[in-house]
Amino acid sequence: MRLLLSATLLVAFTATAHADPGFANLQPGPLAVGWKTVQQYDASRTYRGTIDAVTGKALQGERSRPIQTLVWYPARKGGEPVRYGDYVRTEATDEAFELTPAQVAAQAATARKEIEARLGAAPAAAMLAQRMWAVRDAAPAAGKYPVVIYAPGVGGPGHEPADLGEYLASHGYIVIASRNLGARTRMLVPDSEGVDTQMRDIQFLLSYARSLPQADMTQVAVAGWSWGGMTNVFAAERDSRIRALVSLDGTREPEQTRRIDPHRITVPWLYIQRRPSTVSELSKAGVETSFSLLNEVAYADVRQMVMYPMRHGDFSSAALRLAQPGYFQEYSRAEVEQAYHWTARYVLEFLNATLKNDAAGRAFLARAPIENGVPRHMASIQHAPARPGPVPNREGFAAALAQRGFGKAAELYAELHGRNKAFVLTDYEINNWGYALLRQAGNVQDAIAMFTFGTTLYPDNANLYDSLGEAQEYAGDTAAAVTSYRRSLALDPSNVNAATRVAKLAPVQASR
Repeated sequence: MRLLLSATLLVAFTATAHADPGFANLQPGPLAVGWKTVQQYDASRTYRGTIDAVTGKALQGERSRPIQTLVWYPARKGGEPVRYGDYVRTEATDEAFELTPAQVAAQAATARKEIEARLGAAPAAAMLAQRMWAVRDAAPAAGKYPVVIYAPGVGGPGHEPADLGEYLASHGYIVIASRNLGARTRMLVPDSEGVDTQMRDIQFLLSYARSLPQADMTQVAVAGWSWGGMTNVFAAERDSRIRALVSLDGTREPEQTRRIDPHRITVPWLYIQRRPSTVSELSKAGVETSFSLLNEVAYADVRQMVMYPMRHGDFSSAALRLAQPGYFQEYSRAEVEQAYHWTARYVLEFLNATLKNDAAGRAFLARAPIENGVPRHMASIQHAPARPGPVPNREGFAAALAQRGFGKAAELYAELHGRNKAFVLTDYEINNWGYALLRQAGNVQDAIAMFTFGTTLYPDNANLYDSLGEAQEYAGDTAAAVTSYRRSLALDPSNVNAATRVAKLAPVQASR
């Protein structure tokens, strides 16, 4: 991997002692902010084939998936902060690391013209010239800090969370993001492959975070907007390192989210959404409303917040910066930016409460928005605490067995299966679990209890009785072992192992 080299778009300036307020009047925290861009490849996946999927021409060179990685982090004070244009400039190399400085400059000039066409020359220049808080490649501050992996929306650039990333870094977080590339081309296709592609990008960035000396990998969250706010839920379902989840108007997509086992979402979840659509609007848009993952998740502490001035694109400051005057209708730009300000504040306090176990953060979340200073009628929040009791899945079952004892397996399984019919243990799984207890954990009594549970659940399974006999024999209970072996033979007369063990043990049993 190598650091991205690019000159600052604008003239240097003398840094002031204190950072100015940021976008949407965000206030910097006590820490200085560093920013670096790292170009690296995920060698476990290909991105380019032998033929360019756009031009149809033959391709040469690196075929691994490019992951241009942007990192905001707590830093030592000093240095010249970047301008917003420096973030925009990274788009030139987010999938092609081999560009020359001249090619990067040409693409940056094209991007500038597009922004000028949208906003006008003077507003575009002012936006690109805005002084940010981050200093490029600043020396990291001492200490360990929680990690936030950010997933952009469909086609979103790695700098999409620049304002939020700086804000969180100034308050003691490391924020890592990369462009939402498609599986084989620049634009991601919003389908199942698109979900899996971005989810694997999140996992790659989690792996990269381990290389950062500042990173506290025991405190990890994922955040994202739109499509990224949905795919990070897939990541949280599969990766137990993730301790908290933030979705900024995350795409609901029932066709996709039905693939998630809601019982595997057990980490605190903050979902901040735009103002709700009416029934007629949803119907007209063809939006399915019969399934909502938020309603199905019962074993996670879920806070669902509505920011009434905001529309979908407003949760991305990169998009909101480019909004034209005519975009703002019922609410003014000032009101929408104020809502963005409070969105970022709630994300910060949620992370403080969940990752840092901060009492002030927990108190902030417990209060009504208006009590925290949010303007009246701007926001509402609903809190659904996690359901108490064991989670009805394999991990929850194992944790409950460790507490209640493996002898309670049958009644506990009935309880959890009753809560989640999808939670089913096969005879094969139970058999392997029993042997793991016997051979890996060295706990013969728990192994006997697990095999006994298996024979209760599958009373006609000869293999489970044979395994139970082996565990009982290992424990020195010859009589019980012979009984189990004989039951196995009755169910499967061809069981050579059971027949052999009975022949050897029965005389011993008789002599006693």
